[in-house]
Amino acid sequence: MLIQTLLSLFERDLNKLIAEINLYKKEENIWRTEKNISNSAGNLALHLIGNLNTYIGKEIGKTTYVRNRELEFSQKNIARQELIEKLNDTISVVKKSLATLTSEDLNSEYPILVFAEKTTTEYLLVHLSTHLAYHLGQVNYHRRLIEE
Repeated sequence: MLIQTLLSLFERDLNKLIAEINLYKKEENIWRTEKNISNSAGNLALHLIGNLNTYIGKEIGKTTYVRNRELEFSQKNIARQELIEKLNDTISVVKKSLATLTSEDLNSEYPILVFAEKTTTEYLLVHLSTHLAYHLGQVNYHRRLIEE
């Protein structure tokens, strides 16, 4: 049951992120920062792509994804359509990876140390869902602040 709930939340919020990216009237504003806003919507999207492809795709789905976290925040001016394609690919990876999980897997120890202490896979997946929602809110706020 929890696996299906998490899958639904990840898919919903990644699709909302795609919708937010599409709502920018000017494509260049996706990458804009101002004053105390240090991360653009584009960089937050790249960060979420890297985060989910690492912790769900690579570690659960056994993909060959290699993360470059520094680039998530330094890379700029990727075309809107390419960013959306990367988000759609991430949705596919999350769906395929979560489909491999059993209830027993959720209760098992997550394979790598992410925080100060080991956690269960269930704990990490709930954390990743809230992390996605947090940054989705930032992107929404960024868009309204930059373009209004």
